[in-house]
Amino acid sequence: MLETFLASTGVVALAEVGDKTQLLSLVLAAKYRKPVPIALGVLCATLLSHASAGGVGALCARFLNQTILNWAVVGSFALMAGWILVPDKLDEQAVPVTKRSMGVFAATAISFFLAEMGDKTQIATAVLAAQFHAFFTVVAGTTLGMMIANLPVIYLGHRFADRLPVRVVHVIGAILCAILGGIAIAHAWHGQATHP
Repeated sequence: MLETFLASTGVVALAEVGDKTQLLSLVLAAKYRKPVPIALGVLCATLLSHASAGGVGALCARFLNQTILNWAVVGSFALMAGWILVPDKLDEQAVPVTKRSMGVFAATAISFFLAEMGDKTQIATAVLAAQFHAFFTVVAGTTLGMMIANLPVIYLGHRFADRLPVRVVHVIGAILCAILGGIAIAHAWHGQATHP
């Protein structure tokens, strides 16, 4: 269970660096300068987004043929490894404007949730939940990974983001996805050997 939690945390923390949702956190922090409601908005949006993705992954793990699921997970990790290497862009004009503290929380939660839909970290959550058959552990890990990547940006803003070696972090994230894909391949081959 600890390995699942740590793998989920690591994959998402690394995948999130330079991702459009991290860029959104940076823009929100620069625009509102209210880190607490922004951080809470990111946390709530992440929990909702990753719980829904983890639920999809858990359903796939429960209802799909194990061999099909194993190879789908392998393919997903391969795609994730490549996708992590592609830098994201964010349209700053799409960020909502509000002045009130509760408005900052709501604007963050809504815009972050919408930006996260179909994003690589949400898809990674679904794949990890399907791979490990551990909904709560994966969602907790991916949510922690998202917060690890976003809290420094929210609190330190541009000073931190400019110093981060984004390309190196993306390569490490891609390697981690490739390693998890290799583990998934071993499971898929083992599953075929036991179920000819």
